[in-house]
Amino acid sequence: TITVPCNNGKVPVNGLVFVKWKYVKEDETPGDLLIKQVTSDQVTILASEEYVSRISMEKDFSLLISEGSLRDQRVFTCMAVSTSNVNEYPVNVEVKKKPSSVEIIDKPEALKKDILTTVGTCIVKDSNPAATITWTKNKSTLNADGKGVFITPSVKVDPATGLSTSHSTLQYVATKEDGGAVFTCVSTHEGVHNQTNLEPLAVHYPSERVRLDVVSKTPIVEGANVTLKCAGDGNPPPNSFFFHKKGTKTRVENTDIFTLSLVSKEDTGLYKCSLPENEKLEASQNITVHYVHLDLSPSGRVVKMIRDPFSIKIDLITSVDPQIVWTKDGNLVSQPEFLRLHYGDAGSYSCKVSIPGLTVKKSVELVVEGIPVITNLTQNNDELKVLTCEAEGAPQPQFKWSINGTVMKTSYTKGKAIEIFSISDTNLLVACNVSNKLGDDVRTINVTSGKFMMLSNLQKRVFATNRQFYRFYDKFVVSY
Repeated sequence: TITVPCNNGKVPVNGLVFVKWKYVKEDETPGDLLIKQVTSDQVTILASEEYVSRISMEKDFSLLISEGSLRDQRVFTCMAVSTSNVNEYPVNVEVKKKPSSVEIIDKPEALKKDILTTVGTCIVKDSNPAATITWTKNKSTLNADGKGVFITPSVKVDPATGLSTSHSTLQYVATKEDGGAVFTCVSTHEGVHNQTNLEPLAVHYPSERVRLDVVSKTPIVEGANVTLKCAGDGNPPPNSFFFHKKGTKTRVENTDIFTLSLVSKEDTGLYKCSLPENEKLEASQNITVHYVHLDLSPSGRVVKMIRDPFSIKIDLITSVDPQIVWTKDGNLVSQPEFLRLHYGDAGSYSCKVSIPGLTVKKSVELVVEGIPVITNLTQNNDELKVLTCEAEGAPQPQFKWSINGTVMKTSYTKGKAIEIFSISDTNLLVACNVSNKLGDDVRTINVTSGKFMMLSNLQKRVFATNRQFYRFYDKFVVSY
């Protein structure tokens, strides 16, 4: 939508009666568009079919033209009529359009040394005004000189839309040094630049040098695939090569690569390539295969008994000095070596060996087992009917109580098991039993309700006969 302001949005309002918009038709005759009375909110459309459905007026009397196109490039006049004067404000509308595309056609496969060759035709489509085109080689601007650079520009206007399409054809006489040159078409429209690059172009001439590249990721490590690429500097490029590997020669056809699969340290050495038509042209590369050979003893899953000695030995061979890191369950530790194992020593021990480009990791799962032993059986001071049985052992001990009750909580961490048990009565002898596949243990506790409950019934009756002493004893028990 095109917004055409009336007097830059400053319409004199004193005594204003109405505002009318006019325009100049293609035949240069005047035409009316719309009119608005100041005393009315309605706008009266006066335009012909060309504008009748595309125009409206803003509150500040600006003209709005929807679906703007090049045919709207003309003079529009705002006429402000007041009680004392008639003012006209002409506005020249220009409609601009950036190019829809920039492309290069007629691309060659290669340039020919000392021969005029069409590099390409750059086409910048559908713009207004017409875009300008320049050419660069390796980011340097090319200018037609009538010797090695020829540039032919042209512009075509679409009669239906009025949009312009710019063409520019570049012809170039290449030298040997132009091999791999990048030619670029640069389109400029209203100060904005867009560019399209051609792929690097080779120049046809016989090879004078051979280059051997290792195109695989470095550093090279055991188990990788290594790709060697041989290239001559001539064009058409050679597509047949000899690859030399430790005294053996392999010919490849229709390719410039040679792949070493799943290399090992034995593949370290000097590699060469040459041209079958001229084996004196050769290139070489040294390849070093880095490796890590790691073994742990013992390995896998190891089961040891509590208080046994234990250590992990490492057998390591590397191509360069390595970095060695030990972890237990993800936490940094030193190399495992124990004179007497504890339950807390169980876990996954990993040895990670790193050299540039390669990391090898191996693990040992240590399991520490032992017959369960009850370490504590207590009665809760606050809740006398709550018992806590603590034991050590692995695999995880199972608890069994001599009376019925409710298990309130069971936990097991690093060989230590705890079960909290609730009973309904006191003055009982209660046994806690723990067991696993290696054995069991049992411990008993005399569950009482307090000091008073430990007295015999006869003593209770004696105390009851002396109310004063009983009150004293009761106060003593409560205080205790």
